[in-house]
Amino acid sequence: MLKDKKAVIFDLDGTLVDSMWIWPEIDVNYVERFGLSIPQGFGEAMEGMSFTETARYFLDTFPTLPRTLEEVKQDWTEMAYEWYTKKVPLKPGVYNFLENLRQNDIRCGIATSNGRELAAATLKALRIDDFFDSFRTSCEVAAGKPAPDVYLKVADDLRLSPECCLVFEDVPNGILAGRNAGMTVCAVDDDYSRQLEAKKRQLADYYIHSYDDIINGQYEVL
Repeated sequence: MLKDKKAVIFDLDGTLVDSMWIWPEIDVNYVERFGLSIPQGFGEAMEGMSFTETARYFLDTFPTLPRTLEEVKQDWTEMAYEWYTKKVPLKPGVYNFLENLRQNDIRCGIATSNGRELAAATLKALRIDDFFDSFRTSCEVAAGKPAPDVYLKVADDLRLSPECCLVFEDVPNGILAGRNAGMTVCAVDDDYSRQLEAKKRQLADYYIHSYDDIINGQYEVL
């Protein structure tokens, strides 16, 4: 999997950390605060959106929500901060894999759809922030996933061509973002997206249940 690769670029939520379970509860609690309710299919429509795009989608969906775009983002950051810094664990095998990459002089980057404040606090709380040479969010580029922008931005930071980069992602739109960037993509198993496993396998180059699969040579070639 790592042959001829000079960098590995990770999504964050559902890929490096087990955190996707947080957001459905936050969404429900947030809209109920204003006497609103979540419509059917709401979560699926947000897959891959940046933090900013998601906030804008909320405001478009709930036009009576008495908040600005920046206020929505700040509200979510405050609601999720303690969970992210105290209750979100690394996915199995992450730390050993990051150590292995460092030992083999393979550079690392983050390309997340989450907000910078939450993502940075999470990396620091889990003591893995020093592993990454580039840390970008989809809010910093023109379009969120499945557009390739955030992955290309990280590759540009690292001064590497896309074909030298391996991407890890947990949802179909994230996998597509990596593929659209011209990168090799490994899909990561996650409880939140397990119902999409067939689609993830169809889109990705590799599939893992744990990062230990890579160390042990047990990853799936698709």
